[in-house]
Amino acid sequence: MKNTALTHIHEALGAKLVPFAGYNMPVQYEGINVEHETVRNGVGIFDVSHMGEFLITGPNALELIQKVCSNDASKLVDSQAQYSCLPNEDGGIVDDLIIYRLNSEKYLLVVNASNIDKDWDWISKHNSMKAEMKNLSEDFSLLAIQGPKAAKAMQSLTSIDLENMKYYTFEVADFAGIEHVIISATGYTGSGGFEIYCKNSEVEQVWNKVMEAGEAEGIKPIGLAARDTLRLEMGFCLYGNDIDDSTSPLEAGLGWITKFTKDFTNSQNLKKQKEEGVTKKLVGFELTEKGIPRHDYDIVDANDKKIGVVTSGTMSPSLKKGIGLGYVPTEYSKVGTTIYIAIRKKSIPATVVKLPFYK
Repeated sequence: MKNTALTHIHEALGAKLVPFAGYNMPVQYEGINVEHETVRNGVGIFDVSHMGEFLITGPNALELIQKVCSNDASKLVDSQAQYSCLPNEDGGIVDDLIIYRLNSEKYLLVVNASNIDKDWDWISKHNSMKAEMKNLSEDFSLLAIQGPKAAKAMQSLTSIDLENMKYYTFEVADFAGIEHVIISATGYTGSGGFEIYCKNSEVEQVWNKVMEAGEAEGIKPIGLAARDTLRLEMGFCLYGNDIDDSTSPLEAGLGWITKFTKDFTNSQNLKKQKEEGVTKKLVGFELTEKGIPRHDYDIVDANDKKIGVVTSGTMSPSLKKGIGLGYVPTEYSKVGTTIYIAIRKKSIPATVVKLPFYK
């Protein structure tokens, strides 16, 4: 197992560490519900340094990104970020990622930790235009400072105006006494905040200053378990659960990041799928009785016939009810439809709802 540059700090804080994507990662400190509430109502800090970072540069950088990504990166201007995915040739998804445009010939791609090698090989395979590629994953750390009080808590650490940073924009600026840090108004919690990219050698200083600056707002370290409940309440897809090599972006409700204004990997087949309509869809559902839906539980109809499977599920700390995502045939995907989740030999009724769960 690899460690992040902050593993010793997590151990000192009494975090429960678990293996995740080849790293020892903090899954929780105080407990999932407390940490979840901290981010929803205040401010929390996550170490997500296991994520991968690729730098794509040169005159052909955009051409390569356009070829492998589903979204239209030509729409980006400097200091703007974009959510996208890498479609495979069989209708599924290699990974989802965020593209940062540093300038017209310099882009940062941020990919999932478990897919770093797979994504690197996939993008390299399509690099016939010879854009320059650098894998920075081992050298960079990533902190997510999330919650409605994040801007107020962190403003003293930087000269840029955090409060007025637009969602999915970023700045390369000073932060916590270090120059040239990427401060990005992104995150995976739905509660606002920032993500900070810096070198491994700088991250301990950043962490300590963030904890110090956030003390007045009650900042706490947050583990991956609460990160998962937070993203699920927003209906955000998790690679390996809700999207994978066999799920199309259109089935997953990611049509909004699939732009047919250009050619990209498998775009013709995906366009055809859009025109003909999908046969299954990823839906959000809430249980109407007591129970907790879990990953891989069966989704059944009124006659107990299996119609799908739960891809993500939990007891929502904010809503105090069982929520989940899962693929069902299109005829069961309409908001208000009743489906059933097979939990310990019982079929618990659930209602298909409009995402996000947490409004």
